[in-house]
Amino acid sequence: MPLGIYISVPFCKTKCSYCNFASDVFSRAVFDRYVDRVCADIANGRETGAKMGGVIESGVDSIYLGGGTPTVLAPDQLKRMFAAVHAESDVRPDAEITVECAPGTLTPEMLDALFECGVNRVSLGVQSFVDAEAAAVGRLHKRTHVVEDIAHLHAAGITNINVDLIAGLPHQTAESWHVSLQEAIATGVPHVSVYMLEVDEDSRLGRELIAGGTRYHAHFVPDEDATADFYLAACEMLNAAGVLQYEISNFARAGFESRHNLKYWTRQPYLGFGVDAHSMLISVEPGLDAIRLASADLLENYVAGAPLQRTVVSREMALEENFFLGLRLNRGVDLRDIADKFGCDAVAELYPTIKQLQADGLLDAAANVVRLTPRGRLLSNEVFQSLLTTS
Repeated sequence: MPLGIYISVPFCKTKCSYCNFASDVFSRAVFDRYVDRVCADIANGRETGAKMGGVIESGVDSIYLGGGTPTVLAPDQLKRMFAAVHAESDVRPDAEITVECAPGTLTPEMLDALFECGVNRVSLGVQSFVDAEAAAVGRLHKRTHVVEDIAHLHAAGITNINVDLIAGLPHQTAESWHVSLQEAIATGVPHVSVYMLEVDEDSRLGRELIAGGTRYHAHFVPDEDATADFYLAACEMLNAAGVLQYEISNFARAGFESRHNLKYWTRQPYLGFGVDAHSMLISVEPGLDAIRLASADLLENYVAGAPLQRTVVSREMALEENFFLGLRLNRGVDLRDIADKFGCDAVAELYPTIKQLQADGLLDAAANVVRLTPRGRLLSNEVFQSLLTTS
């Protein structure tokens, strides 16, 4: 089974107030040291994965550069990382190659570099097409930058484009959210990701919301019910426009689903490189399902050579992963496949919980396939917790 490759670039021009990722603003002096370390890890990646007990395939059918903002790097730095991947892997001619970009960072030189590296998919971190909402959370772009970037990508031959939106930003209303959705549809992009604002202590805005303060426009954040309504409105509008939901947060026109992200949700193998990057490989050890690897989540520790964290995935853990990852997809989980992999007893033990979740309106079940209902997607964490507790 071909591998996916993920490369983390944890650098940004500014740290958005809602961001809870391992990314931040750093001096450009750090960039070369970081790229050196990533390229060295890629060169040793197959050997490292094998030593950790994973099955390593030679073929690669997806590459994803995420962030942070990969396009804050210099074009030659991006090229070095892509060259490192090609030197160590058989990248398939039809591989999906994605780079995340912040609107306004796609200079002509960067577009040339993306083309030279074989990039055929770009994900734009728009978050809102309403300039005041974008500015309130620290985004540096305006709506016009997004429109210009999409036109420039088309001119460069890159038409597989995703737009990220966030429901629940400060100052967002039902009307302004409708504007963002309309604008996303009007651009004609074939993929849209919709995330509900996460409130946790890992972002400045989240901490301020928890504390009940007013910094970062926290007192203008819509309540949970409004944010849920925004999400449901997105599902309705995007589906009606032919940008069909295929995963809790992701919508695509036919044939434009993210092949790389589908690897995560269907538990296909992938290798991750860079700060806070994760890998999953099939285990060579009999009786074990897979191994997961995680790199250091702090830049200084990663560059200093901190060792990988290794987690063994038992068959019991794999059963749980099949449910909480598979149920993210609209197509759901086929219980016959679960029975084939883990035995009929594993499915039988879950039936009472599945029936209760059906009665609660959180799961649909038909022809041995279980899937989340629209309400179940809003309460997906509760559904997953119920199934994990049972298994």
